[in-house]
Amino acid sequence: MTGRADSETHPEMSAVDEVSAAATPDGREDAGGLEGAADAGGHADDPQEGAEVARRARWTAAGTGVLLTLAGIAACLLRLRDSAPALVPAAYAVGAAVCAGAALLGHRGHTRRALWLLIAGVMVMALGDQSD
Repeated sequence: MTGRADSETHPEMSAVDEVSAAATPDGREDAGGLEGAADAGGHADDPQEGAEVARRARWTAAGTGVLLTLAGIAACLLRLRDSAPALVPAAYAVGAAVCAGAALLGHRGHTRRALWLLIAGVMVMALGDQSD
């Protein structure tokens, strides 16, 4: 059945429903028209595509870690010049160190752990800033 016939017989059926109800030429149901997409576990069908996704995740984790490390060091140096309590620059320095560790983990491929370390590092910096 075509999409037009479905919408004529079922006027309440939307265009999205028509696409998701479409069958592929070999008779199998198509999962929303996304051919070659990742399966439910997030793993790609093509091994090269999975390697590309992993490479991008490593670069993203490492790059974000480096950026947050530099931001923490810069904030630490700026707060050292101010008359802020010693806890504030120390929190920025500790948060920057945690983010540097996350960048290292991300570069080595431990992207999930790196994400959690990035979150922890930013939280340490934010809590230190709130103590001002």
